[in-house]
Amino acid sequence: MIILLGASGYFGKAFEQELLRRQWPYRPISRKEIDYTRFDSLLELLRETKASFLINAAGFTGRPNVDACETERDRAFLINAEAPGVLAEICNEKDAKLIHFSTDYVFDGEKRAPYTEEDQANPISAYGESKFAGEKNVLAAEDGHLVVRVSWVFGPDRPSFIDAMIKRAQQDEKIDAISDKFSTPTYTHDIAEMLPQFFDRAVAGGILHFANAGKCTWQEYAQWALDCCRDAGIPLKARTVGALKLSEMTRLRQGYGGPAPWVARRPVYSVLSAAKYTELTGTAPRAWREAVNDYITRFYSKK
Repeated sequence: MIILLGASGYFGKAFEQELLRRQWPYRPISRKEIDYTRFDSLLELLRETKASFLINAAGFTGRPNVDACETERDRAFLINAEAPGVLAEICNEKDAKLIHFSTDYVFDGEKRAPYTEEDQANPISAYGESKFAGEKNVLAAEDGHLVVRVSWVFGPDRPSFIDAMIKRAQQDEKIDAISDKFSTPTYTHDIAEMLPQFFDRAVAGGILHFANAGKCTWQEYAQWALDCCRDAGIPLKARTVGALKLSEMTRLRQGYGGPAPWVARRPVYSVLSAAKYTELTGTAPRAWREAVNDYITRFYSKK
């Protein structure tokens, strides 16, 4: 049995579809069913459920972006830091493996080259700090648990940056995005598809990076999305994406712009190296452009 925490979140639905496809027994748990800040109820529920694996896809970013973690710091640390430690303890009791998801925001962005699992984390926001603390709590359990770091996640089950940009391009003739911040989009379906390889596989150091191959800015990411929409025959008002500097960025109304300035600091460069994943599996993640095109073709062409 596989327990899936965060079943209604970014990763949850994609994992659920993958588990259904493989016909593996699982138990989805969403925020509607349990409050992740109430450790007593969390312990009670999980201790009553038999499982060999627990996938923790739950987390607090302070939707619609990471800024709320700055003002809701206690809640961020409860869900992102303390809860993973509790989950690791439960898994140890049940002789189960915990797979916990973290973020590229544990890095400060000063390296300017793809971050490996051996690079020292140095978060510069409350969100990054809380996620790094959660990593340390999971790894401190020392029982073969796994932390998977991902970046710029997108998929069909929850709106993300790419969806906001497509929506704006359908409404406005002029749109823009950050041109001096670098990372890599990562497709939830690709994450879900690769994950079962690590259910019974040990990973040295307990940390694994996974992202689609390559790197880009938000401007390049958005422009490619518009190009894919145009090729798929999806009508748009905007054809090109203008450039914004990170220093002048303000928040959009749906999480990516608008009159209020950002509160949390973001790493300027947070590209994750997937070399360790490739070495362990013998396969490299597909390119981010291919993944984005697949997403738009599959889910926007039908609308």
